[in-house]
Amino acid sequence: MEYNKITLRELVGAILVEAGTENPDIFVIDSDLAKSTTTNKFQDAFPERFFESGNAEQNAMSIAAGMATEGKIPFYVNFAMFVSGTCWTQLRQICYANLNVKLIATHPGMDGSYDGATHHANEDLALMRVLPNLRVLSPSNPDELRQAVKLALAYKGPVYIRCARDEVPNLPAKEQVRMGKAVVMEDLGNDFAFIYEGSVSDLAIRSFEACKEKGMKGKLVNIFSIKPADRDCIRRIAGQVKKLVTIENHTVLGGLGGLVAETICDMPAHAPLKRVGVEDVFTESGPLKAVKEKYGLTVEHVLKKLEEN
Repeated sequence: MEYNKITLRELVGAILVEAGTENPDIFVIDSDLAKSTTTNKFQDAFPERFFESGNAEQNAMSIAAGMATEGKIPFYVNFAMFVSGTCWTQLRQICYANLNVKLIATHPGMDGSYDGATHHANEDLALMRVLPNLRVLSPSNPDELRQAVKLALAYKGPVYIRCARDEVPNLPAKEQVRMGKAVVMEDLGNDFAFIYEGSVSDLAIRSFEACKEKGMKGKLVNIFSIKPADRDCIRRIAGQVKKLVTIENHTVLGGLGGLVAETICDMPAHAPLKRVGVEDVFTESGPLKAVKEKYGLTVEHVLKKLEEN
């Protein structure tokens, strides 16, 4: 399959400008990374609704909580490591109060590239999906990112949107995404199923195409909504196919692989599950493609996992 690619984080600012034009209650909070996350576009359009906290992420999250308490709709936008790890205590309090705070996290997983282990957010899904009241979305293309923001605005409570810095397929959404629903992108048979989150959509598609070339007939499943997850879809597929492989730009501990394992563990019978992602290590600095290859995010590694007994 041939397709163009796009970096979703480059669309963040423009999508927030669209939303802010329609809703004057939307505010954006930054922590000295507006150019990298493209929220500088919102700053240019609505300077009175843009707040720069500087290198003070916990304070920024607390400001967002205060804005939500006053009836505003704050979007805190930052690298995934800082939104999740650095601010986790403040976010936990936001979730406890079920405040209407929206979070957009760019540079998830190893997307921080040269910034190395301090900036690689290989644990964000694990940290986010254990918090009560928090919704977690992982869009895989521009349409899904735009819809994720709309879903976040429609939901009265905290929402975390995981937004890839690396390239993803610039393809239209197969269907309108919803919270709590997976998208079955391809359903050619029951030899296997690849289950993936949005930031690895290119790898998942290329791996699926490689299996087709080998004559294998399987399913390709996009878990747009990490929380709430589409348990019915996951369990149904786990009972149909011969093998399951999860693919994620994240540690294999507690992320998408953990989500699928938890979802199917009490089934009387299900396909064996293999997980592609970062093992229990801190990842290194380097060119993005090389870093991801070193830690197993390649078509070859996906196929190897599929072939394991």
